[in-house]
Amino acid sequence: MKVHRYPENPLIKPSDVKPSLPNYEVLCAFNAGVIEYGDEILLLMRVAESPVNHTPDMVLVPVIDFAEGTAKQKILSFSSRQEGINLDDPRLVSFPGQVYLTSISHFRIARSRDGVHFTIDEKPALSPDQEYEAYGIEDPRITRIDDTYYVVYKGVAPTGITQCLASTKDFVHWEKHGVILAPENMDGILFPSRVRGKYALIHRPFPKFIGTPNMWVAFSDDLIHWGEHRFMLACAEGTWEGGRLGGGAVPFMTERGWLEIYHAATPGDRYCLGAILMDKNNPEQVIAKSPSPILEPEAPYEVHGFKDNVIFTCGAVVRGDRLTIYYGAADEAMCAADLSVKEILESLAPVCKSPVHI
Repeated sequence: MKVHRYPENPLIKPSDVKPSLPNYEVLCAFNAGVIEYGDEILLLMRVAESPVNHTPDMVLVPVIDFAEGTAKQKILSFSSRQEGINLDDPRLVSFPGQVYLTSISHFRIARSRDGVHFTIDEKPALSPDQEYEAYGIEDPRITRIDDTYYVVYKGVAPTGITQCLASTKDFVHWEKHGVILAPENMDGILFPSRVRGKYALIHRPFPKFIGTPNMWVAFSDDLIHWGEHRFMLACAEGTWEGGRLGGGAVPFMTERGWLEIYHAATPGDRYCLGAILMDKNNPEQVIAKSPSPILEPEAPYEVHGFKDNVIFTCGAVVRGDRLTIYYGAADEAMCAADLSVKEILESLAPVCKSPVHI
């Protein structure tokens, strides 16, 4: 299968994005939801910021505090020599029984007429301001349904990681609808049309006792209350998707059914992209899937960065046979690659299983 990485990659780097607060720096600009809006392609980027640290022996943690009844950003500080502190993952500050993030994320819009050269808004489009967003908001996916653009995103807080919903009609005025899936749940993606008369949502619960981080689908009459959860796709031990998997871009309809570009990771956190083909009326039924990645970390900007060996997508644009996948590279920058829809479909291997109804 031919993969055309854009020679301009990375299209957007952290240095291209203005910090939203004084004395903060942008660490990462990545994992953008993608939509065609008018004559532009919009990226709703996750922008991860951190306070500038002038004391190497200290670790600074930005959080949203609600102690006074309103959302106020404050900075926690810890000694890097503090007993029990774990700094092995650049994204985390961990103690026994407590985890913080080294940055806090908001969503910023980047605009382009050619899909390659982007102008980045100076101010956030959406910022964390609810208690379920105390550690930030992450990984948005944009789905247009009728005249409204819905964004499913990750809310991160001490109480856990939830899936949340916001909406807009013009990417200027926004409404937050709150938590739609309780902790711990990630990678929520709305289908662009109803399935069996209901809204449909891909999601990825994270079991702690029995099971692995697998893909599920749920259904709703109102976009807020979700049920009829159906198992969709499981991790495969010992393979490129042995650690976890979850949705990526918004699924789109082909002549053979729904095509979904998803991500998977090894237990060692090497993230790649694959594709699954779902029945058009029963998306919980996976007809075929990628036997190997369709896009994996190979370019220097994918192999080395804030977190090495990561390709992760939250959105793509389909124009005829051309699928342009916009993806976060090494958890740091925005990149793009073109693939053929026909070649992806031809590369899939049949899946012989019946959907699990629970």
